[in-house]
Formats: sequence, structure tokens, C-alpha cells
Amino acid sequence: MTAWKDDVRGDPVPCKESDWGKFEVTARDGCARIGRIHTAHGILETPALLPVINPNIRTIEPREMWDRYGIQGLITNSYIIWKHDDLKRHAVEKGVHDLINFPGVIMTDSGTFQSYVYGDVEVGVEEIVEFQRSIGVDIATMLDVFSRPDMSEEEVRQAVRTTIERCEASIEAAQGTMLNGPIQGGVYRDLRKQSAQGMGQFDFAVHPIGGIVPIMEKHRYKDLAKIMLATIGELPPERPRHMFGCGHPMLFSMLIALGADLFDSAAYALFARDDRLLSPQGTYRLKDLHAWPELVPCIVNWTPEAVRALNEDERTTLLARYNLEVTLAELSRCKQAVHEGTIWQLAEQRSHQHPALREAFLWLTTRPLPSGLSSDLLDDLVQDDRTAAREHHPNGGIWEQDWANVVNKQATQRKKGERWGGEDTLTRPHVLVARKQLQQRWRPSSTGSTDVLVLNGKPGPWRQRCDLLALRLRSVLPNLEILVQTPLGLLPYSLEDLNPFAQVDGPSWLWSRRLNTVLLRQELQRLHIEADRILILDISADSIIQHASNLLKKHGLLEDDLQVDDSDLTQLRDELRRRQVLDKLVVCLNVNYEYAATMIESCSYVIGGTGRVKNVIDKDGHHILSPRLTDGGLSITDLGSKIIHAQRSLPVEYDGQFQPKKAIGQGPPLLVVEQDAVEFVLKGRNVFHGFILACDPWLKAGQTCFIVDQEGTLIGHGLAQCDADEALRFKKGIAVRTRSDFSKTFK
Repeated sequence: MTAWKDDVRGDPVPCKESDWGKFEVTARDGCARIGRIHTAHGILETPALLPVINPNIRTIEPREMWDRYGIQGLITNSYIIWKHDDLKRHAVEKGVHDLINFPGVIMTDSGTFQSYVYGDVEVGVEEIVEFQRSIGVDIATMLDVFSRPDMSEEEVRQAVRTTIERCEASIEAAQGTMLNGPIQGGVYRDLRKQSAQGMGQFDFAVHPIGGIVPIMEKHRYKDLAKIMLATIGELPPERPRHMFGCGHPMLFSMLIALGADLFDSAAYALFARDDRLLSPQGTYRLKDLHAWPELVPCIVNWTPEAVRALNEDERTTLLARYNLEVTLAELSRCKQAVHEGTIWQLAEQRSHQHPALREAFLWLTTRPLPSGLSSDLLDDLVQDDRTAAREHHPNGGIWEQDWANVVNKQATQRKKGERWGGEDTLTRPHVLVARKQLQQRWRPSSTGSTDVLVLNGKPGPWRQRCDLLALRLRSVLPNLEILVQTPLGLLPYSLEDLNPFAQVDGPSWLWSRRLNTVLLRQELQRLHIEADRILILDISADSIIQHASNLLKKHGLLEDDLQVDDSDLTQLRDELRRRQVLDKLVVCLNVNYEYAATMIESCSYVIGGTGRVKNVIDKDGHHILSPRLTDGGLSITDLGSKIIHAQRSLPVEYDGQFQPKKAIGQGPPLLVVEQDAVEFVLKGRNVFHGFILACDPWLKAGQTCFIVDQEGTLIGHGLAQCDADEALRFKKGIAVRTRSDFSKTFK
């Protein structure tokens, strides 16, 4: 085999000592996070794989991992080093980085997993932490008590208690070294929560979720999903979450979507020794291969037959490189999905690769949800597997809030179209949140019972096809509610370009399904519409105005065809645009209807080339709002933020809980910054963690927020990068990307 000859990569630049142990989030998609852990040996970007290195058996040299693969961190076992005199002497004298020959971040395990495999370890709780500190590791691990699958609930409970009891002594022994605080609890939901809550009270740097290897070995992926769901919401958000012993690429997307930041595994080497290959599609055996499932650099000049002919050592090394390259490629794919906002879509795709993984995914996404979050549009798309998944929830209710916490982390705005992926599309968290926000905030134009016209049969843009119809209907039937049937649910016509509803990328039949009026009536009630009659208009046909006239006459709503004097169209079109801006203020910016109506009462509009509103101009000629063409949302100018902020009546309150249902109609959430940050925010600088005093509990990543000083004076606005809990707990990174410059606007 050809020897490795890659150029040597430079050593990492140490982070500032004041930043050691801090974690910042740079991008996110709901619970999924792209982050940076700051250490003495550089930055570890997450999500990251830490390959396991056995100091005695190095299938791939750690230096090669750094130089050739760009791996920023790895994990080795301090207990093995401590137990072997030669390794121990070298590590104590020259440090673990010299022993392993790796310049990046090194995490060490404590021997807990060895206790699971071989029985009790011979080292003490404080002794193993002190040893890890003495050999210069970047992230050490305390000696916790492993929760074996064969343990009773009471035995697991005692293991959790014992681990928590060891925390104080372990942290004291670490003397400032970053320390892992593992979460145990077996498959017991309450014990996982108890462990996460208890461990979270101590000053750990990272929280590994332990005890999952035997669960993964038996393909109990639903139990793995339960462990994640029970644990993540209880952990301090400013600390990375590490999946101890998880390294199969098939699992990455689902676990990252649920909030995992770090992975470690020896699977790349262990599977290679058994002639097995890792893949996002599952596991393959070399003896069964005719072609490579994944084409990666290390095997471009090899056929499976040629690799089978190698001697054992050469074959193992080549397959280990293959497994590592495939694993890193899938991790990179997950990172890109987080940036694009499609991590749940990727998790959907991967869930079909293994029956147990599909079971876990369905268990998650078919969770019974609290009021306002239910997925009620499954109608004729619901398949037997999803129905069966619901039927097997004997204790489903206890998980409702855990899943709701995952859903509520999602932002609603999407800059790209929503790619249809079958029925799973309807349960993507950001789709659920978008529907909930619409149902909670939007109100029909008329109160009481009314007739409803549902436009169906054609994808958007609906405005080009239906605007003239909407104007004529507004003239002759002003109380008629017009909605569009989208693949994701009913959408008021005034919001016809709002994502994700308006840009679903899928087959044409999605827009021409036969609608169930019973389900339509239920959804209309969630939109606060009591429908007398529900009329469905097929807008795929030619001459839709005539078609609508015939439909309305048939039901006795019209006597003659829809007609309107051309001279009235200008006023009607102005009223329609006003309603569009009004509804976007309410739905997208949480402004109450009364104030929103007053705000735009005397406004005028700049119309773009597509006929849509480009800018909203107030009575004094000032630009205050801009409907966005990319996602149907609404952007605020500096002056517009000043006007909207003036309507707020609530003081800033934060009780430590993220409660997105609070204060409907109070406008974008407020975030209070320290006095030292005020002059920088006024100049348009971003708001950084560590300078935040308080915030509204409905602050949410990805949505507009207002920045105020300690007196409540508005000093800026921007796009939040965190939720309320994270805003107050993180110590590094950008909390709000500011989109204002009040130093110029309000001189």
C-alpha cells in the first residue's frame, strides 16, 4: 500500500485563556447547533467526531488524523494510560499530546466504560481526575457509575445518586481543567432528568450522555431517542452535549437534530477489523461488496475484490480510513443541513435506512403534542406505519412537553422552498411551529359565522392568478373569507406568499387532492373561523372568475356573475395590500391587530416589478416596513421599530422558563443590555453574550427582537441568535445580529 505522504498541517493556535471552556453557537436549526469550544489547544468546531485512540493500538495514527483529515479533537482513555507504567511515565513527563502525537484537542475518558466491560476499575474518583489534569488533557472526565441495561430501576437510581455525589470532589480535583459531567439513568425517563438536573448544578464544561453503547449495539434506537428527549431539555444550554460511544453515521442527523454536539467512537477501527464498512445507509460487509457504497479518496484506486486480497493488517488500515472518511463526510453533510435549515429533512431520509431507526423517528414525530401543536392535516396521506406508531404510545402523554420543547426551538421563516418528503413533511418541527404561530396570532376579518372560499388545485404564486378574483369578491362579498389550500395547511389569502406554506417543492397532485370538509372545518376553527358554508374552488381551470361565479350562484351567494367597476379596482387593491401588511405585522411581528391597523392606516406603498408591495411608507414619507419576497416575512426599518416598540404595554419579565405562548400581540421580544454595550448597539454593532441583563421569555432564535437599555429605551433591533434561556446563560458568541444604526437615524 502507498505510504501516507500528506503535507504536515500547522499546530493549532491556543485560544485566549479567559475563553477556555466557553462554548458559542454560530449557526443553528432548532435544537441543532454549529458551535465552537475554546481550549488551550485551539477551537473545536461542533458537531464534531472525536475518534477513539487506544494508546497501545493505533490503526490510524493521530498525527495523520490531524494532518490528513483535519480532525480537531480526539479522545483517548486515561485509565489505560494510568494502568500501563510506560504510557503513564511518558504522559506525566511529556504530556498526553506528546504521548499520542496529536497537537489538537484531547479529551480523555475515566475508565467508566471499562468498568462496564470488565468490572470495577482500580482507580479512585479524585485520583483519576488529578491524573488527567497532570498529563495536560484539554477535557477530562469524572469517574461516573455506568448504568447497565441489566440493572434494576433502583440500582440505576443509586448509580445516578452516586455519580452526583462524586461531582464536587471531581471538580475540585480538576482545578480548572475542563471536565465532563456524564449523564446516566439507563432507559428511565425520570432518572435521566434527575441526572441531567443534578449534574447541571455543577460547573462542568461538557455533558456526555452515557450508558448508550449497549442500547445502540442492540439497535434500540427508540430508547436512544427517548434518552435524548428526556435529557436535552434539562441540561444547561451553554454546555456542549456529547454522545458517549456513538459514531455510526446513520445516527448523526437524528441526534444532531435533537441537540447533540459531540460524538466519539472507535467504530471506524473496530468495524474495519471485522471487515465491515460504515455508511449513512447502514453497515456493509466487505465479502458482500461488488462496488463501494460510498466513493471516498482512500479507495478510489481500489476495488472491493482487490481489498479482499490484502493481508489482514493492510486491509484493516485501509477499511479504517474508509470508515473514517465516510463518517466525516456524513458529519459534514449534517453541518451543511444545519446551515440550510434542513436537518430534520436529512433525518427523515436517514430514518428509512434501518427499521429500528425508522421506528425511533416515527416515535418522535408522532408524539402527541400540547394544544395548538397537533399535526391535524395527515388526512388521506396518513399511512399505516404512522397510525401504528400512534397506537403504540401507552404512555405517550408523558413525553408531550419534551417534544414540544424541541418543536418550540424552531424558527418559522425559511428562505428556501419546502421540499416535500411525504407525510413526514407535515411533522417537521418548523412546519408545526409555523402552523401554531398562524393559528395563535391570525384572526379573520369578520366575527361570527361566515362563508369560506377555499382555493385549491394550483401551486403558487397565487397572487398572479387570483388577485383579480379576490378584488371582485371583496367588492361584492366583503365578509367572505378566502383561504388557499396548501400542502401544509390552510393559508389566509392575505398571507399567500408566506413560507413555508407558499413554496412547497413537490409533485403536482399535492395541490389537487380531494379535500375533506370535516377536516377543513376543524382547521378553520383553529383559525378562529366558524364557517357556515365551505366552498372549494378549483383554480387550475381556465376562466376562474367565471368558475367562481357559477360556484357562488349555485350556493345562493350571488345572483349575477362577479362584476366590478374598473374605477373601484384601485381602492380595492389598496385595501387588499393594507390587509396583507396588517396580517404580516400580526403574524410575523406579534403586533396586535388594533395597533397594526392604526399604524398603517395612512400609509402608502412602493410597488415592485412583480406587483407586490416593496416598501411601506408612513404619512410623513418615511420608509417603515418592507415585505420580503424571499420568505413572505416582514422587515422593519429603524423608524418602523421605533413605532412598533411604542405600542408595548408589558414590562420586561423573565422567570427562567421559555414560554413562547406568553404576551401575544406585544410585538417582538425585548432584550435588555448592560450600559457598557449601549453605545455600540446604537452604532449597529451586534449584541454579544455576557452583556445581557434580561429578556422576554418569548425570545426565539431566528426571529426579530428589539434591543433596549436598562431604562427600556429602544436602542436597536435585529435577528435573535438564541432563545431566552440561552441569552442569559451563554458567555460567548453573538446573541443578536443587529440590523439597525440608531446613531444615524435619531440624531
